[in-house]
Amino acid sequence: MRPLDPRLLRYARAARRFLLIGALLGLAQTLVVIAFAWLLTRAITLMVAGQLLTEIMPTLAALAGVVVLRSVLIWLLEVSANRGAAQVKSQLRALAMAKIAERGPDWVASRQSARLSTVVTTGLDALDNYFARYLPQLLLTAIATPILIGVILWQDLASGLTVIVVLPLIPVFMILIGRVTQAVQQEQWQALQRLSTGFLDVVGGLGTLKIYGRERRQFDRIRSITEEYRTRTMKVLRVSFLSGFVLELAASLSVALIAVSIGLRLIDGALVLSVGLFVLLLAPEAFLPLRQVGAQFHAAADGLAAAEELFSILDDEAESAASRVSRPAAPAASTADVAVPAARTARPADELGSGSGSGALRLVGVSVRRGDTVVIDQLHAQFAPGELSVVRGVSGVGKSTLVAALLGFVPVTGALTLGGVAVPAGPGRSWLAWAGQKPGLFRGTVAENVALGAASADPTVSAQTVPAPVLVAKALHWAGAADVSPATVLGINGDGLSGGQAQRVAAARAIYRALANDCHVLILDEPSSALDADAEAGLIAGLRRLADQGRVVIVVSHRAAVVAAADHVIELQELTHV
Repeated sequence: MRPLDPRLLRYARAARRFLLIGALLGLAQTLVVIAFAWLLTRAITLMVAGQLLTEIMPTLAALAGVVVLRSVLIWLLEVSANRGAAQVKSQLRALAMAKIAERGPDWVASRQSARLSTVVTTGLDALDNYFARYLPQLLLTAIATPILIGVILWQDLASGLTVIVVLPLIPVFMILIGRVTQAVQQEQWQALQRLSTGFLDVVGGLGTLKIYGRERRQFDRIRSITEEYRTRTMKVLRVSFLSGFVLELAASLSVALIAVSIGLRLIDGALVLSVGLFVLLLAPEAFLPLRQVGAQFHAAADGLAAAEELFSILDDEAESAASRVSRPAAPAASTADVAVPAARTARPADELGSGSGSGALRLVGVSVRRGDTVVIDQLHAQFAPGELSVVRGVSGVGKSTLVAALLGFVPVTGALTLGGVAVPAGPGRSWLAWAGQKPGLFRGTVAENVALGAASADPTVSAQTVPAPVLVAKALHWAGAADVSPATVLGINGDGLSGGQAQRVAAARAIYRALANDCHVLILDEPSSALDADAEAGLIAGLRRLADQGRVVIVVSHRAAVVAAADHVIELQELTHV
């Protein structure tokens, strides 16, 4: 990643504001540094000249004020950097989460989930050092160094030329050291991702490993990866310390060269004390920002590596666009043929409506491909409001793929309409509530899990007249989970509930969204696979109530009780490929 990647400004508006504020504060700080050097030089020359303390006091008072002002400016720059980092991280995370949601589970499955989690969480947290330490010094280098060199040239041409000649040596050292640092930092970042992925895999399969007595081998594997990460971290620190020493040495020798030249000319009488002292005070300040950029680059390297990985996700427009390209489907068997009128012109998703008057959800010649394989071919189906529709078929026939297509997570060909209006491509489905096969519960109360996303829900909600706790209890009751208390505190991944209870809480989440946002369509994927007969009957009764409200209720299930309760059953058939 470049020192200041333009993509950072494109994706995070807060970065632009920080750069503007940082530039103004950097300019003010540079002027204060010049004033400090001039006032200190004046105070010393007045004392050397034997002036009385009363004549020197105004200069000393001004010098103290400049010192305080410089401290305030440094504090303001640090506050601005920390706030800018927080805002940029928030904006980048929001963009990343939106992009992940847009591309859907198929795209996520093609990447390591632990890798994505590491980038979006701890990876972006490393941007704190980039904004708080590295970027301010980069701004000062661009602003302060040219101004200070200009002042030095104006006061003493020989010293100014010396600064111009020796200053480029520091960037040369920075480039050489930066290449080494970037290489070891990338290795450390890869080691961290391997550690995260390995640990997540072990935790996910810990029960199975324990049953077969293989947990010890995984313990040794995690220890090996951790040791590798520790070794690479120490290597990064070693390079950081050595590079810092090299940069400090180069800057110190450069200042010493200027100091020797000024000292010889002072003795010779070719230079007056006031000019020599003023230039000598400014010389270290001219080298300081550039020296600090090299030193702080190591502190920001983690954030730069994570940002580069994040930008590769956000910039992957070619893949995203390619995934939306319609491909012609090969002829094969079709299922559930119905007569469907032609669709009207597509409108934005938020104009499709969400109430009971939106009509039937219809599929006309819908085909779905995964890679080069046709999973669903020329499907014609209709899901009517007020009916409980069940989709069934043998494993691998494409039931979950059909759900993903209805959610907008996979590209489709053919016509998908709601109430006769074409549904736009993409995952924007404000009229739809959904629960998948995996509950996807998180740490918190059952009520918080059921009402997940309520803060971002459509404010034109009937829930405004229904207290949230009442709606949560109603959703749990309709999901057949009345025995689960909304106040129950869950652990990570919904720990504290049985598999059947977790499944019903996930169904309650979809029901809550349907009720709170008046969603016209509800889709549940295998919602009762882990339920007993009584719990399943309670869930079916709740789904019937939702259908009676005029909603389109679609359930993917092979359970006999669900199929028996259905008003409409769609049987997906296996495709015969030639």
